[in-house]
Amino acid sequence: MTLRLSAIALAFTALFAPALPSFAQDAHATHQAEVVVLGSIEITGAFTRATLPNAPVGGGFLTITNKGAEADRLVSVSTDIAKEAQIHEMAMEGDVMKMRQLKDGLEIPAGETVTLEPGGFHLMFMGLTGAIAEGDVVPVTLTFEKAGTVTVDLTAGATAADAPAHNHG
Repeated sequence: MTLRLSAIALAFTALFAPALPSFAQDAHATHQAEVVVLGSIEITGAFTRATLPNAPVGGGFLTITNKGAEADRLVSVSTDIAKEAQIHEMAMEGDVMKMRQLKDGLEIPAGETVTLEPGGFHLMFMGLTGAIAEGDVVPVTLTFEKAGTVTVDLTAGATAADAPAHNHG
């Protein structure tokens, strides 16, 4: 049991520790060089991180801009690489960094940009079905309350990546 908890703690540390600075397409989506557009929603900078062998969790990161006049909400995420995918937030509570699922989703205010990044809002992939290797492309389906559903490809950077790689080969 202690070994399992240590593996989970190591996976969380590799994903979210500040010193170790992690996926979309639909009939209505437009793809332009790492930009995905779904209605008034624009998604850029999508990436994931390579994971250590047998890591139980992974993370997804991207930037969502709402160019519309109404707020929208990212309400769910899914991927075939994990048993479960969730929308999460990390925030300081006193001197302790806490992570929690956003069960009501993540609001994307009208005319604003929300960044999902290490140490803040992020996508959480739990129960990985296999390791994510650097260079892998991980499709993730995002569902928005108003804009609909789109699948985004997250390219895996190094285990400590804090931004998408500029040249994917």
